Amino acid sequence: MSLIYDEYGRPFIILKEQQAKARVKGLEATKANILAAKSISQIVRTSLGPKGMDKILVSPDGDVTITNDGATIMDRMEVNHQVAKLLVELSASQDDEIGDGTTGVVVLAGALLEQAEKLLGRGIHPVRIAEGFEKAAEVAIKTLGQIGDTVPFSSDNLDPLVTTAMTTLSSKIINVDKRKMAEIAVNAVVGVADLERKDVNFDMIRMEGKPGGSLEDTELVNGIIIDKDMSHPQMTKTIKDAKMCILTCPFEPPKPKTKHKLNISSKEAYEKLYQQEQEYFKEMVQQVKDSGANLVICQWGFDDEANHLLLQNGLAAVRWVGGVEIEHIAIATGGRIVPRFSELSPEKLGKAGTVREVSFGNTKERMIVIEDCANSNAVTVLVRGGNKMIVEEAKRSLHDAMCVVRNLIKDNRVVYGGGAAEIACSLAVSTYAESIVGVDQFAIRAFADALDDIPLALAENSGLDPIKELAAAKSRQMKENNPLIGLGLNEVANEDGSHATDMKEIGVFETLVGKQEQISLATQVVKMILKIDDVITMGQYQ
Repeated sequence: MSLIYDEYGRPFIILKEQQAKARVKGLEATKANILAAKSISQIVRTSLGPKGMDKILVSPDGDVTITNDGATIMDRMEVNHQVAKLLVELSASQDDEIGDGTTGVVVLAGALLEQAEKLLGRGIHPVRIAEGFEKAAEVAIKTLGQIGDTVPFSSDNLDPLVTTAMTTLSSKIINVDKRKMAEIAVNAVVGVADLERKDVNFDMIRMEGKPGGSLEDTELVNGIIIDKDMSHPQMTKTIKDAKMCILTCPFEPPKPKTKHKLNISSKEAYEKLYQQEQEYFKEMVQQVKDSGANLVICQWGFDDEANHLLLQNGLAAVRWVGGVEIEHIAIATGGRIVPRFSELSPEKLGKAGTVREVSFGNTKERMIVIEDCANSNAVTVLVRGGNKMIVEEAKRSLHDAMCVVRNLIKDNRVVYGGGAAEIACSLAVSTYAESIVGVDQFAIRAFADALDDIPLALAENSGLDPIKELAAAKSRQMKENNPLIGLGLNEVANEDGSHATDMKEIGVFETLVGKQEQISLATQVVKMILKIDDVITMGQYQ
């Protein structure tokens, strides 16, 4: 880059080709990337575990979210750095695949990068570090498979599923009522699951939230709840043996698609037009009655004329029902979505035992509850809470618990929580490192140290001495050769003041597939970050 002045003394810059790019190269680039990723990891580290802290996230519009769910924190943060975005995607992929462990996977990735930075400082090549991490990850995943337990459950014995869901909910805002919430999550998933095929159709579980009441008022409804009310206040509020027509066409006269202008020059012409409109409405209502329906669910609105005619004919109606809700109602009631009134017929009607309108407290808030559906495996969780933020966080927490239950139905192997699985893997990886000759040994040992960061963070977030707690749990695992010893953070301290406890006894466990996915995904992302040695940003110059 050269600075030159023209004949009038005005400066201008001459750039060499390719110089309009800001470049960071080599080890400097790798360290800059590690720093960016570590800073993201540090944000969610304090949210890990049963005593983890919550974060308040304020959107540009002023919407406030309070959560300690790793995926939500990462998703709502505005991250601009290219490599830091990789960690955001990491937590999103853990959330999509497993649904839980989104905080742990980011903390583990941050710990691996911290260890990698130390190794880079010793002059070890990034590729050798990445290869060492990959070997260590294979050993850790294999160890998890060996220490995992199989938990038998059946439709009559759902206790193992409830216990696993309670472990997930321990770190959430709703941990006060975690037993009840875990049972709701398990019953919701089992209600739509095919236990023989080990298949869970998540589309059949709806979540509705209503601020007001307390978390204890949260309930599971075997049916569908929609956040609407009857279109006319005088319509019947409870319908037994409901036969509903599900319409995606509006209750109004047809409108020409082309631009048109209508000139009415006389009273007779106006009356004729009015009569024609009345005929349209009467014909529509008659077609609904002829089909045998006693409830109308309409995706669009309808005017007061149609509303009045429906009331006169004893037909209850719900309007402005969203597209997704329409589909859920059709699936649950066994009805068909009808796009035209002329296509209405008795076999296209959805059937339900009861449809009722319920109100909450002394407000005008009402909801429609459709129960005893013909296709009965549709369920809705109605979440109540003191305010909108608690309701939203409770919905996120229940979603995580449901994902864990689904994973356990698909694969009923578990590992024990409280850092027990990570400590066991760390010991196995350290032992494996002793059998390796050469530079890779450093990377494998570093991986073992990174695994220890999870129990360290758990103890730290509980206000305990992290080094002392980890050392106590590790020494007991080695002495007793028992990979189930972890940190019982909610238990009474032992005689030596530590919280090292057998996790099987206190029933803290999580799915094996979730823990294996954590280690696998974190290692892949760290390997990708270590292999970046050149960052070129277009359109900037130095």
